[in-house]
Amino acid sequence: MEKKEKLLALLRENARYSPAELAERTGLTAAEAADGIADLERQGVIRGYTVILNEDALAERPVKALIEVRVTPRRDGGFDQVAQRIAKFPEVSDVLLISGGFDLLLTVQGRTLQEVAGFVASKLATIDGVMSTSTGFILKKYKESGRIMEGDEDYERLKICF
Repeated sequence: MEKKEKLLALLRENARYSPAELAERTGLTAAEAADGIADLERQGVIRGYTVILNEDALAERPVKALIEVRVTPRRDGGFDQVAQRIAKFPEVSDVLLISGGFDLLLTVQGRTLQEVAGFVASKLATIDGVMSTSTGFILKKYKESGRIMEGDEDYERLKICF
């Protein structure tokens, strides 16, 4: 595995690893690890860092929805123009082009169910090129970005007896 791939794999696991910890795990020096990360940031491979939250433990929990969107593709830009327009809304955290019955999958957040529904009705559905939407509200997260959200994270395979 190339050193950049090793760095990326470790940063996906824990973006808070220090250059010294990364060096220890990759065989690089701390300076090489720091330079490698800086290179990846400059190249735009690393676009930012985030945290995985257990929102059940927060005093105020946001309402999140997954919204499937069917789009009429544009002659010059396919789905890109509509997707880029949708991505500019602050309520939208993710916009993904997907295969299947819908074209885009959005993650949308608001303070209340009504706020998210209002976003869909007054902003999203009125965009030229949006043909239809299907909204599903996230009720509970069991696992996010490879992390189990509650309970014992150690998985023990069930024993099979004959």
